[in-house]
Amino acid sequence: MRTRVLLTFIPVLLLVVLVGALAAGLVWNVVNVPEPLLGREAPDFDLPTLHDPEARLTRADMLGSPALVNVWASWCPTCRQERPTLEGLRRMGVLVFGLNFRDERDQALAYLQRGGDPFHAVGYDPDGRVSGQWGAHATPVTFLVDRNGIVRFKHVGPLRDDVVHRQLIPLYRQLQIES
Repeated sequence: MRTRVLLTFIPVLLLVVLVGALAAGLVWNVVNVPEPLLGREAPDFDLPTLHDPEARLTRADMLGSPALVNVWASWCPTCRQERPTLEGLRRMGVLVFGLNFRDERDQALAYLQRGGDPFHAVGYDPDGRVSGQWGAHATPVTFLVDRNGIVRFKHVGPLRDDVVHRQLIPLYRQLQIES
């Protein structure tokens, strides 16, 4: 009887240990993966704008003063959550650019018309190629670039008040002083 219980218990224990080790490794990898763009030049790109397919948005448009780059999509529920935060940042004078990620143009335009447009300009990235060069493979992702186009900050997920007030705004103000 004791052998039978032991033979049942050992595989279950090994499974629990294995799942725990895999989960710990996954969490460690997500937390400790270095951000390759931080401290480096933002990727060079050239996209049609969302509002006017004949107009272009390029990296050069973001140079000269600190700016946020927000990767978003109309189908993204967390992008809807962070839109008031982006609108607040724009009202504060923060230059906010958007990269519309893997979206339909008409749906993205309707999204902005319904809830307000917090962006100075939006690049239309229907295949996600440019967003991927920025290291954004899902939405939302927000970057802060300095006046020279160097990436200084990256946040994955919706911008929340604590991140905005403790990290983003102080860094933005510092970059303004350095400009």
